[in-house]
Amino acid sequence: KETQSPSLGKDRADTVIIGGGCVGVSLAYHLAKAGLKDVVLLEKSELTAGSTWHAAGLTTYFHPGINLKKIHSYSIKLYEKLEEETGQAVGFHQPGSIRIASTPTRVDEFKYQMTRAGWHPTEQYLITPEKVQELFPLLNMDMVLAGLYNPGDGHIDPYSLTMALAAGARKYGAQLNYPVQVTNLNSRSDGTWEVETPLGIIRAKRIVNTAGFWAREIGKMIGLQHPLIPVHHQYVVTSTIPEVKALKTELPVIRDLEGSYYLRQERDGLLFGPYESEEKMKLQDSWVTNGVPPGFGKELFESDLDRIMEHIEAAMEMVPVLKNADIINTIAGPITYSPDILPMVGPHQGVRNYWVAIGFGYGIIHAGGIGKYLSDWIFEGEPPFDLIELDPNRYGKWTTTEYTAAKARESYGFNNIVGYPKEERFAGRPTERTSGLYDLLKSKCSMGFHAGWEQPHWFYKPGDETGYKPSFRRTNWFDPVGREYKQVMEKVGVIDLSPFGKFKVKGTDSVKLLDHLFANVVPKVGSTNISHMLTPRGKVYAELTVSQLYPGEFMLVTGSGSELHDLRWIEEEVTRGDYKVEIENMTDEMGVLGVAGPYARQILQKLTSEDLSDGSFKFLQSRHVKLSDIAVTAIRISYTGELGWELYHRKEDSVALYSAIMEAGQKEGIDNFGTYALNALRLEKGFRAWGAEMNCDTNPLEAGLEYFVKLNKPADFTGKQALKQIKEKGLKRRLVYLTLETDNVDPEGNESVWHNGKVIGNTTSGSFSYSAQQSLAFAYVPTELSKVGQKLEVELLGKNYPATIIEEPLVLTEPTRMRLQRKGESPKI
Repeated sequence: KETQSPSLGKDRADTVIIGGGCVGVSLAYHLAKAGLKDVVLLEKSELTAGSTWHAAGLTTYFHPGINLKKIHSYSIKLYEKLEEETGQAVGFHQPGSIRIASTPTRVDEFKYQMTRAGWHPTEQYLITPEKVQELFPLLNMDMVLAGLYNPGDGHIDPYSLTMALAAGARKYGAQLNYPVQVTNLNSRSDGTWEVETPLGIIRAKRIVNTAGFWAREIGKMIGLQHPLIPVHHQYVVTSTIPEVKALKTELPVIRDLEGSYYLRQERDGLLFGPYESEEKMKLQDSWVTNGVPPGFGKELFESDLDRIMEHIEAAMEMVPVLKNADIINTIAGPITYSPDILPMVGPHQGVRNYWVAIGFGYGIIHAGGIGKYLSDWIFEGEPPFDLIELDPNRYGKWTTTEYTAAKARESYGFNNIVGYPKEERFAGRPTERTSGLYDLLKSKCSMGFHAGWEQPHWFYKPGDETGYKPSFRRTNWFDPVGREYKQVMEKVGVIDLSPFGKFKVKGTDSVKLLDHLFANVVPKVGSTNISHMLTPRGKVYAELTVSQLYPGEFMLVTGSGSELHDLRWIEEEVTRGDYKVEIENMTDEMGVLGVAGPYARQILQKLTSEDLSDGSFKFLQSRHVKLSDIAVTAIRISYTGELGWELYHRKEDSVALYSAIMEAGQKEGIDNFGTYALNALRLEKGFRAWGAEMNCDTNPLEAGLEYFVKLNKPADFTGKQALKQIKEKGLKRRLVYLTLETDNVDPEGNESVWHNGKVIGNTTSGSFSYSAQQSLAFAYVPTELSKVGQKLEVELLGKNYPATIIEEPLVLTEPTRMRLQRKGESPKI
């Protein structure tokens, strides 16, 4: 055991990292190695105390998240060479791992995952039962239909790994100080921090909370309630098993998904760790209410074999040699869970220069990649690739302790549940974040969860199979969504868009700020446009709708999942440029209704004396109107591409406004529609979506967003210089628009695109086109394969379907159709 006498060593640092588990130490190593001077890590007891030292140490290339695969992959590659670099043994075993499918649905899931693996460099194979048996000869093969095999997977000793990273961090100049407890944090007006300890104060440019199950206590020091809760995770180790000892090579790690456990070789025995159901699993919720006991560091909880008995029985059936094995050790330790099991990584909205890397359910495999990812972000001022699913700002004030506990139970219990497309999980719902229409609509539709909000996905009619019925193929919502699509195209539909993120920006510098933030021009008073915030490297950080409501006063609207992600970026820019503006987040106070379809104007006109005619209220105009005596900011815009308005109003007026519109539209056959139909409509119109066609992995030129990017505007907007260089060099890939000849399955996004037997790109989003009666998708492909008419293939559930690049859009938008009609041309619908 390493001992160190406590000392601060210095009173100033560039970055202070709080917490010496594998994640914190990895960040210290990466920052120092990249050349950052003055990196100080403070650990309250000793390195690896907390969750690191007792972890089972599994390492896998597999992850259903697209960019999280990059984190896993980097970690494994780093761990392979760490011993050579630092001289410290890390105990890394790479016997591979196999996920076991013992139901036909699981085989579908593996095919679904394989189509997402084709365009990633990591090795992953769908293997036959025969191959599974060859690799793991001790299995009961009656239960095995297929395996998902990752050859480079394995396990590592967490203590040794952390010590090797620590040796590397010191070698490159980082200071690791322990035992030193952080007792308080004070933010100064210039954005720097005072980190208080019993040994004195360190002034830091930024602080990073990597404190594991202590992360909540650190957050509380600055008034943040991080939604984290410790879970009791148990695993057992057996004595020597003769059949294991007799093997010539180490067994691969297996994950029996129906039995919900992992199992690997540990010396000549086996180590086995289950994930209990949400009813049986145990949370350490007293730590959330009363704080972590002061001395808790390298202690464990009392084990409870009764809780995991059904998993032990499942394992004995799958691996019969376990029946005669003795358990020699049971470990029960705390693992910190966030509500959705994913960690929270990056800068935090509302607090300057406060970063987090917390909530790691799988800290060992994430440590290497997250250390590198955060280090790059700190150096470059933008993330190296898009990981919005880990954004700490995905949670907000709606994330209560009760919600966190309910979700952590569900996430732990669902650890090995089938991962369907369009997955919904229902624990902890609804939160306090419901729109004004929730009570009115909840029994009429299938609701989806969006950043704490409930939002209708699709609506029920008599005779429909109601409820959430997940599937890899077309399911109960397929026909109803077609019905809603038709409703909007032929009559008129109403959609609840309240989850949008909504900000008011005003002040003497508001125009100057937005001109610098956005690649588009600033809209005139009474006008609206689509604008993109770019990163310094020219990637698409965000897409917002910008309206100038009064001189110098703007409303900015973004997607529900981007609310605090975008707000943080804007606030940081305000501070950096010292702009004189006020920003108000109106997301929770404001409701939004979308009304769209050929009769939209006719119906809304009945409710107002304002002239809504095309000549008077043009496309992309915004104005304040009264509808049925309710004050509304109306914008003539619709993500459906049909004639429509978005109506922004006080949340408490939502029911009255909705009822008035529905009443006024009876004669025209008005009805509701949900976000699934909205997605089909926007795809047919060729509208891009942030998070799919564009994000921090893409630039606006390859995404086909040139129309919204004004490179010739005088303002030097963020990303302008980078974009000019990108344009000069020429694009390597382009977003294309595909139709597919499929059967009972439609593209979702992130599927592999094939040409001549090779994977050459990936889809970004897709759906069935109810107009063309075939599947439609966006995809990125090399420029030389991006011409209209090009034949490609898209892999869905293990089968390659023919695809053709077509001219976009499939259906012209209503404003374009009107323009062509005025010119006497006949538009395609």
